[in-house]
Amino acid sequence: MKKTTILTFAILGLMLGAFKNHSGGIYKTNTGNINFFSHTSIEDITADNHKVKTAFDATSGKIQFSALIKDFEFPKALMQEHFNENYMESTTFPKSTFSGTIENMAAVKTTVDGIYTSKVSGKLTIKDVTKDVATIGTFTVKSGVVNTKATFTINPEDYNIKIPKTVSGKISREIKITVDADYRHAH
Repeated sequence: MKKTTILTFAILGLMLGAFKNHSGGIYKTNTGNINFFSHTSIEDITADNHKVKTAFDATSGKIQFSALIKDFEFPKALMQEHFNENYMESTTFPKSTFSGTIENMAAVKTTVDGIYTSKVSGKLTIKDVTKDVATIGTFTVKSGVVNTKATFTINPEDYNIKIPKTVSGKISREIKITVDADYRHAH
């Protein structure tokens, strides 16, 4: 666990170091939230991870996320155990990452209060499988804080997440992922 935590901080440090090559300001948080939700007629499954590390460059629009899989919290302990051991294999694949671009960063005024939207696209990696994803992000700027919200859908099978037939009716083939993060300027 300690090795994974050190690795996560090292990766975030490298990400921020890469951003410093640009003249724009860096915005970051270590407490972003990712929620996933699966709905079927049998059962709804939801979990949150409130320890997501993320940063973006206000000039280039480059954005990065890193989430430890074991940090997802479920309402039921057994669900969390099955998620980590059977589906996500979090010991073998400890984190998920996103590396992408806020495509219309010039339209997001990080120093002017308001609500802005932009397409966000990039590469999502889960269980060492990387796929292109894109969505529309909403950026709400208020008193120096940039809140970012975005929702997209993934198919577990696309990321080698195998659903046993015994529970296949309880887990949707379309998992809704919602991202919500409050960024502050990194001084």
